[in-house]
Amino acid sequence: MPKAVDINAVLSTLTPLSCRSPETSEDEASAAFATLAPMNNGAVFTGSFDGISPWERHNGGDELVHILKGAARLTILSEGSEDVLDLSGGMMTVVPQGCWHRFHAPDGVTVLTVTPQPTDHSDLNDPR
Repeated sequence: MPKAVDINAVLSTLTPLSCRSPETSEDEASAAFATLAPMNNGAVFTGSFDGISPWERHNGGDELVHILKGAARLTILSEGSEDVLDLSGGMMTVVPQGCWHRFHAPDGVTVLTVTPQPTDHSDLNDPR
């Protein structure tokens, strides 16, 4: 059954994650992120943080990334290239299936993603 979700109301219940790093545990990050709705083989998520996320990839499909507010540099690694996108509030992109990617948001960012599962994580400098 479809339902409407008030994203701002959900965000007001979360604690933004400060100084995120690849070493931040899932437990530490959980208070900053929420699942808004299930979708296909994943879900729609939102959350706020500053710092650097770990590398991640999704072999189950493409991921939609929408910046709600703030700004982030999104680095996407494919077999032969490294693409760096500077994204700010109101911008979006699609991360291709299977590409490693991470966020760098020194001044903070609030994101909405449509993320397929499963998600792989890596703390290597270049996980390819």
